[in-house]
Amino acid sequence: MFRLVKSIRKYWMPSILTVFFMICEAALETIVPYITANLVNSLRTGVVDMDYLWKTGALLGGIALTSLFCGGMGGYTASMASTGFAKNVRGDMMRKIQTFTFHNIDKFSTASLVTRLTTDVSNVQMAYMMIIRIAIRAPLMLAFSIFMAIYMGGRLALAFVVVVPVLAFGLILIAVNAMPSFRRVFKRYDKLNESVEENIRGMRVVKGFSREEYEKEKFFNASDSIRKDFTRAERIVGLNMPLMQFCMNFNMIFVLFIGSKLAITSGGQTIDVGQVSAMLTYGVQVLLNLMMLSMIFVMLMMSAESARRIGEVYAEVPDMKEKDDPVKEVADGSIVFQDVNFKYSDEAKRYALFDIDLKIPSGATVGILGSTGSSKSSLVQLIPRLYDVQEGYVKVGGVDVRDYDLTVLRDNVAMVLQKNVLFSGTIKENLRWGNPDATDEEMIEACKMACADEFIERMPDKYDTFIEQGGSNVSGGQKQRLCIARALLKKPKILILDDSTSAVDTKTDAQIREAFANYIPDTTKIIIAQRVASVENADIIIVMNNGSIECTGTHKELMENSEIYREIYESQTMGGEK
Repeated sequence: MFRLVKSIRKYWMPSILTVFFMICEAALETIVPYITANLVNSLRTGVVDMDYLWKTGALLGGIALTSLFCGGMGGYTASMASTGFAKNVRGDMMRKIQTFTFHNIDKFSTASLVTRLTTDVSNVQMAYMMIIRIAIRAPLMLAFSIFMAIYMGGRLALAFVVVVPVLAFGLILIAVNAMPSFRRVFKRYDKLNESVEENIRGMRVVKGFSREEYEKEKFFNASDSIRKDFTRAERIVGLNMPLMQFCMNFNMIFVLFIGSKLAITSGGQTIDVGQVSAMLTYGVQVLLNLMMLSMIFVMLMMSAESARRIGEVYAEVPDMKEKDDPVKEVADGSIVFQDVNFKYSDEAKRYALFDIDLKIPSGATVGILGSTGSSKSSLVQLIPRLYDVQEGYVKVGGVDVRDYDLTVLRDNVAMVLQKNVLFSGTIKENLRWGNPDATDEEMIEACKMACADEFIERMPDKYDTFIEQGGSNVSGGQKQRLCIARALLKKPKILILDDSTSAVDTKTDAQIREAFANYIPDTTKIIIAQRVASVENADIIIVMNNGSIECTGTHKELMENSEIYREIYESQTMGGEK
């Protein structure tokens, strides 16, 4: 919670006002039994006139209304402070996540981050509201009630010496035993969210393989695990009420028995009826507020786990840092790999890339071929600095990528992935991810180069057509072409196509490559492909094998010198693919 205090920011004032209102409410509520006791004693002695009754009634009414006002205002300011605090925590978490590198993100599952942004933040929000409201009010009410009980009841207050420690010990015991179950619940939530996310994202696969029953069972098991942990915790916490009732009844019997005896035997000299009545009221207040403290304790213990999980996101240090005076301009699209060795984590036993030496002139068209797992994607991900190399360096425009301002570097390196992502919104809104200020003419030109204009014009709303979440209402090939157009709008110095034409036919693939050659000749184009036809006319073709560069050259040179390239080419052309 201390780590999260910084997220309060401008909501300090409603937080402080809540504390103020709670102090006033607690003080006013403890005064009422005192005034009532004096009124009862005055009535018993018969020295009360109507004027006194009216004044006392008006005073009690005023106190009740003021207490109600303080309680209502405290609830209002507490809700304002807690919801604002939660908003800031979510915003701070999201901003921190946006600074993560792929390596940082790999430490958290998507489902876990979703749980932290939703369930965990809700728990922390509730805990904060309880801290500034109930956690202030309950201890104050407890202290005021005990003080007034001792002041008015004298020896009768000894009941609290027995009841309070028993109740406090019992409540702490209950809370401590319930906490392990609450802690387990959060990990169960991660599993549940993961199951839901996988099921919805892979719905077509689930239905295609008729695995609905299996997914139902998996979800049921995850949900049932949460039920079991919550049931166990709630059973333990449910002992609060019986313990509370026992202590309350004990206190009531003790006060009534001893108080009545003292009042009768002393003739009202030691203690009178009004004081006995006040003691009963203060006893209930003491025990109720002890119970409230136990509930706060359970909630804070539960939210402490949520705070710890949120704190893990806050504490995660991005392993990719920028220099204090980064380079703000990319001169051209030239690329140099020098003695590069790379692995995805320091704990990994083998390098994903090793002994990489490569020079690509600006404006060149480069094709990359290789079997699955040959680290083709790993190679190009180093260019926009999605990962940092462990050894050697990567230069773009003659400057080490680690010396660039990250935003500047990535604005000049556009990547189109095989697994493309479109966001909910119109086609225009998705295209403007490449350039927020792009005009309609620029978007149409980019779509023509990507061969996307032809199918967009057939849509009922054309460029204002709404794209469903994940691009579910367009085909794989259409999605790829939209993503290529989006990348072209950045007007990058380097364009990387990571097997991003795999879902389009060979004719469209050829048209896209021809458009690149004619319209963006100065842009360095790197094309990862499975089809030789996609890279056959490239200036440089790179053949990768097991994380290293097997050979480089033109199509003609590789046909003469590379057995791997020749085998790939012949296996495709002999099969009839052109």
